[in-house]
Amino acid sequence: MSQQAIYLDHNSTTPIDPRVVEAMVRAWTDSGANPASQHVAGRKARRMLEEAREGIAELLGAKTGGMDADRLIFTSGGTEANNLALCGLMPLPIAGSKLAPGAALAISAIEHPSITATADDLRRTGCALEVLKANKAGIIAWQGLARQEPHAPALASLMLANNETGVIQPVETFAAQCRERGLISHTDAVQAVGKIPVHFRELGVDAMTLAPHKFHGPLGIGALVLRHGVKLQPQLFGGFQQEGLRPGTENVALAVGFFQALELAVRELPQRAERMQTLRDQLERSIQNEFPAAVVIGHDAPRLPNTSCLAFPGVDRQQLVMALDVAGIACSTGSACASGSSEPSPVLLAMGLPAAVIAGAIRLSLGASTTAVEIAEAARRIVNTVKHLRSLK
Repeated sequence: MSQQAIYLDHNSTTPIDPRVVEAMVRAWTDSGANPASQHVAGRKARRMLEEAREGIAELLGAKTGGMDADRLIFTSGGTEANNLALCGLMPLPIAGSKLAPGAALAISAIEHPSITATADDLRRTGCALEVLKANKAGIIAWQGLARQEPHAPALASLMLANNETGVIQPVETFAAQCRERGLISHTDAVQAVGKIPVHFRELGVDAMTLAPHKFHGPLGIGALVLRHGVKLQPQLFGGFQQEGLRPGTENVALAVGFFQALELAVRELPQRAERMQTLRDQLERSIQNEFPAAVVIGHDAPRLPNTSCLAFPGVDRQQLVMALDVAGIACSTGSACASGSSEPSPVLLAMGLPAAVIAGAIRLSLGASTTAVEIAEAARRIVNTVKHLRSLK
């Protein structure tokens, strides 16, 4: 008889909340029209879309009224939003043209692949790239922004919370330093929204990325929030939607599901966060009681309440993930966008951790639906699996 599966990979994607599905079904049922159409059905779809857009922006702490209102642009997900932010906010004469001489970008060494790969591509087109280092706790020091260099950064990007370690970055301080230098600032908040309070205006950044499938919302949609007055060059062409900044027919039902998921996440955040952190800590204690050598990466820094990056020195991380899958536990070795890679985690390498720690590190991430029974059973299976792998050496 097969054992019950335990899902501990919520930082990759969370199962969608049934209440979100209900909201999306209502949207599909009430209006299947194109929100750009001028007839009654189209206008109804447009109202639903704009109500969702404004509701999301308001819940995120963006300014939604007045002449200086912020903007929220729907995308296909966090990866597209990050690409749009980096490529669209750099000082280009026109989209797709060669970068202006001296253009520079600063990112941290622990960013998601959708940031690092985009930055590498910009570098190949002539952008000077500065990659700022992390300490062993996983925190980025932004003193580099104060240096006077021939290629001073025009844009800087720092994630709000790391997808592998859960370590939370000092984005407010980073944004303030960017303002002092006249830099445009962006934060990838994909992993943070729904797990910790996130307020766009209080963070002080110029642009912010998020995606609802990280907080029990739908896949296939994300958003880039832009401060009023920030100029963005489009990266797609052929439509007038969203002021031409991200053309293409908007998916009303996904936007409605996005709004519903965020509304639930914000309303239930105190209870969700407390439960997840209690269970996360319980899981780490149970495992370390059996394996004192197990390392909780990032434990000396503020972390997301649901994320545990655990290392078992002497055990191969990929073998462990596969063995745990057989044991009925879904987890990962890091970013889902880099899963399957045999290369060590760039995030853990950037933190300067010992090779044995990096080689044996896995990520366990909880969700709003994770139970105490699941965590107790997960700890038991992980302990047994690690013992088995060690016995084979």
